Amino acid sequence: MPEKPAEHTERSAVRSLLRLWPYVRPVRFRLVSAAVVAILASCLGLAIPLVLKWMVDGPVADRDPGGVWLGALYLLLLGILEALLFGLRRWLVARPLAGVEASMRAALYRHLQRLPVAFHDRWPSGQLLSRGTTDLMLLRLFLAFPLTFLLVNATTIVVGFLILFAQDWSLGLVLLAPAVPLMILCSLFETKYAVVARRAQDQVGDLTTVVEESVLGIRIIKGFGRHRSQALAFRELSRRLRTTELGKARLLAGIWALITAIPELAIGAALVLGTVQVADGDLSAGTLVAFLSTALALRWPVESIGFLLAISQESATATERYFEVMDVAEELGTEAAAEDGPGTGAAPAHALVPSPPPSTARSDAGDRDRDRDRGGLAFEGVEFRYPDAAPGSVPVLARIDLHIRPGETMALVGATGSGKTTLTALVPRLHELTAGRITLDGEDIAAMERPRLRELVSVAFEEPTLFSATVGENVLMGAEGAGEEELRRALAVAQADFVYDLPHGLDTQVGEQGLSLSGGQRQRLALARAVVGKPRFLVLDDPLSALDVHTETLVEAALRRVLEHTTAVVVAHRPSTVMLADRVALLSDGRISAVGTHQELLRGNAEYAWLMSGAELTASKEGSTR
Repeated sequence: MPEKPAEHTERSAVRSLLRLWPYVRPVRFRLVSAAVVAILASCLGLAIPLVLKWMVDGPVADRDPGGVWLGALYLLLLGILEALLFGLRRWLVARPLAGVEASMRAALYRHLQRLPVAFHDRWPSGQLLSRGTTDLMLLRLFLAFPLTFLLVNATTIVVGFLILFAQDWSLGLVLLAPAVPLMILCSLFETKYAVVARRAQDQVGDLTTVVEESVLGIRIIKGFGRHRSQALAFRELSRRLRTTELGKARLLAGIWALITAIPELAIGAALVLGTVQVADGDLSAGTLVAFLSTALALRWPVESIGFLLAISQESATATERYFEVMDVAEELGTEAAAEDGPGTGAAPAHALVPSPPPSTARSDAGDRDRDRDRGGLAFEGVEFRYPDAAPGSVPVLARIDLHIRPGETMALVGATGSGKTTLTALVPRLHELTAGRITLDGEDIAAMERPRLRELVSVAFEEPTLFSATVGENVLMGAEGAGEEELRRALAVAQADFVYDLPHGLDTQVGEQGLSLSGGQRQRLALARAVVGKPRFLVLDDPLSALDVHTETLVEAALRRVLEHTTAVVVAHRPSTVMLADRVALLSDGRISAVGTHQELLRGNAEYAWLMSGAELTASKEGSTR
């Protein structure tokens, strides 16, 4: 779970919202035009009291029906024009702001693809999902309504008070009196509402995580009868969110009540004072009507302050949450995020690429020549600890020195937790080395662009992941530009001919996470994806663990032909998988303790012999139960 900022940390809503500028800049002229149109519409509304004053002091006082009808026509035209202008404002902002939201969502998605695996290990998927959906919807709402109307209402209030003072300065001062207490109340409201808004949006992310995990893990929930415990967990999170939302509602109700009541008292006082002045002959009836009409026209701009501040605070929080992700440094070597710019959906320039990890790469010309001569895959003094590990903690991998010659297959064997999967994840740079280096044909992978590295290295993981796409699309993800011939060859290698018997063959949708297929079928498709591009280097993490004995034999026979033309590392738990390799490396407690052929290690290493005897026993039991 990512660390959340302290709820009471001081921060500026304005400063947070200003970070949206790179995305808003391409549509700034439409937004400015919409604001100008809205200001004109609002000022037209303030002209209505002036028409009323003319009607009361003129046609009404003179008992002129024609003048009254003329005044009514003016009022009708002003109302229609005001409505048309507000409609134009809505048209001006609808399309560009939908584009801003889409651009920000695309930038977030692109950035997530470029973040290191360690980031995704720490962050719950629900928190990321809520930032890409709920938070961005809040920001679009802010740009469409509060951003404009904070300016429009402020302008309307200033113009309205100028009109009030022009009519009668003493009554104007009465209405201006609540300004200071209202500003103090709004400041206190902002501070408290910001804390509650952040808490609510984080809780939405937690709730989204639980829902997503429950849907993806529905087989586990049903299999173990855990409906009640999951429902209770969901109910507790829902209760917390409900409590927080009610707290927001109470704050908003309180500020709205005060913002409504205080100006109403001032209007009442002005009405009494104005009536006295009319009775004394110091003020005309038309002026009092116009004054009160203007004051009533200002009620909405004043009363909406609390609502607009609430949305602005929630939007500032949404902006912070969005940039908490966007500010995380991308992996070294990914395409520059600023190529396209924010307006086209790329991440803005603040997503900095970190400096490369310390490398022991040698610059001496003779060493470079030796590196070229020493081809294949080499681990040189490799050390690794996870980024969130405590300083000085024991590394997961330490002093790994291993050379896999070109065209050779090396099996990695070790007890559970010895670091096999972690070591293989370092080759495609899913994690960055803490020390040492890894070379491919003498070239340090830390100096390679990631796209090029991942063209050279193909991976099949122990837990196969398939996407909501067709069988063919899932396999072809392993090689850009591969065609029908490569696809069928890869399926043959993986003994995945079952795909031709699916309802739509290669065009069959496998469903989310590939759960419509068996574990063995998913594993064979993942293996086909790894070999479809004929990679120069192949990393297989126990790729045959879910296969039955007969299918495993067929896959091994086909895979052996593939391994003849590539340099490969295979994490192995079964003797049959070990037999695919030319040599075996034994990993113990994060270190390479022995390297040799299968027979050499069986004769000369007690730990290896113990591991293989347990694997053989397990395999024989599995075979007897099938």
